[in-house]
Amino acid sequence: MASDDHLVEVENLVMYFPVTAGVLRRKVGDVKAVDGISFYIKRGETLGLVGESGCGKTTTGRCILRLYEITGGKVFFEGKDLAKLSSGEMRKIRRNMQLIFQDPYASLDPRMTAGDIVGEPLLVHNLVKGREYKEQIAELFRMVELEPYMTVRYPHEFSGGQRQRIGIARALAVRPSLVICDEPVSALDVSVQAQVTQLMMRLREEFGLTYLFIAHDLAVVRYISDRVVVMYLGRIMEITSSDELYDNPLHPYTQALLSAVPIPDPVVDRQRKRTLLTGDVPSPVNPPSGCHFHPRCSMVIDICKEQEPELRDIGGGGEHWVACHRV
Repeated sequence: MASDDHLVEVENLVMYFPVTAGVLRRKVGDVKAVDGISFYIKRGETLGLVGESGCGKTTTGRCILRLYEITGGKVFFEGKDLAKLSSGEMRKIRRNMQLIFQDPYASLDPRMTAGDIVGEPLLVHNLVKGREYKEQIAELFRMVELEPYMTVRYPHEFSGGQRQRIGIARALAVRPSLVICDEPVSALDVSVQAQVTQLMMRLREEFGLTYLFIAHDLAVVRYISDRVVVMYLGRIMEITSSDELYDNPLHPYTQALLSAVPIPDPVVDRQRKRTLLTGDVPSPVNPPSGCHFHPRCSMVIDICKEQEPELRDIGGGGEHWVACHRV
């Protein structure tokens, strides 16, 4: 997997959260949020990370940023193993890794002006002083298509789309190389989603950014991503290019996700085959044996219940990794 053009490499990442009970808060189990996943992100690409709510997408993003101390595995950023870095070393490297949050209403401090919110990373990392500080903030506002006079306003005076633009400006203030986008458009109106997505694509080209784009809206992911990782209950089901995933989905779970994406043409929509999943997502505290997806899979056979499928490259016009015994 190691390569010079890989900005991020995740190897067998495990993230368990302890479950406690009783007066003494004894540990009685683990929430297996991320259960041994491996992938990489190339420099300058957008990697989409998709799956149902609770599958471990956000946890994966936060593990890469080392906002959580991982249970096992390795995360390399620019060739450095982040788990081995001290807090001081991590502080320096974190300038190159930023996060855009899902909720534009909760992620901005209501007591700070928009200008102070965007400028705070510049002060934390000692990048600018004096008059240059205000000039940089004004430039960042123009960069995300907001007017500089808005810097004195407070978050409650902005719409949802404008707030998310402030969040994007804050993330880009320190000129990072990696931006983890945690469902950045899911809380916005559809028309505003398109505007913010276009803005993010333009900024990627302008500044040579690398995105990990976490989402559950597969239509948005297809539009913005170069490659896509499909997760289910803490494990990776499929990895391939965006076009290949939509044209030739191989894992039953991926097929079910894509069949739920609405198609604007009603004639085509009525004619296509739908894959309906039965039952609910199992608990990550006690996931199923073998393939985690087998209780809901229409193609299940005995080996699926007993043996975890290996994520393997089956080729087909480029890399196409699938974790399924039936493929």
